[in-house]
Amino acid sequence: MHRDQSPLRARSAPEFVPSLFLDLDQMLDEFTRLPMRAKFSFDPDMPAVITVEFLAERGPSLIWHIGRGLLQLGLSAMSGSGDVRMWPTLPEEQPSSWLLLESQEVEALFRVPTASLGEWLDATYRITPSTAEMDGLDWDGFLAELLDGPEAPAA
Repeated sequence: MHRDQSPLRARSAPEFVPSLFLDLDQMLDEFTRLPMRAKFSFDPDMPAVITVEFLAERGPSLIWHIGRGLLQLGLSAMSGSGDVRMWPTLPEEQPSSWLLLESQEVEALFRVPTASLGEWLDATYRITPSTAEMDGLDWDGFLAELLDGPEAPAA
């Protein structure tokens, strides 16, 4: 039996969490709900950010990038400020949370089922714990770009 003792080994492929498709309700007003589907995606190279694509029945989809920690906390408590906020609904048969997205152009309130989202977020944290979210960032490059300012376009 031969054992590879080489210090150079192929890196294993990063673990993969499949996208989560959820049926949401967009609240058009206090009494009117519009059923909608959303796709939640996790990229291990950017673990602090979840990409949420709101799939429109007609027309283009709308994509928001939301902090993973904001979503996780919003399952059980008030989370976020400014453009994105999430908080649990009152106790009911099927647990859910409110997700509020605001910009200059749009304000949208969604009812999100929490059980499926919570399980999916737990899977993303098994891949990259919250303590390791910033490990892969190029802080030197970021600071150099920040301090040098934007580069002028080449003529």
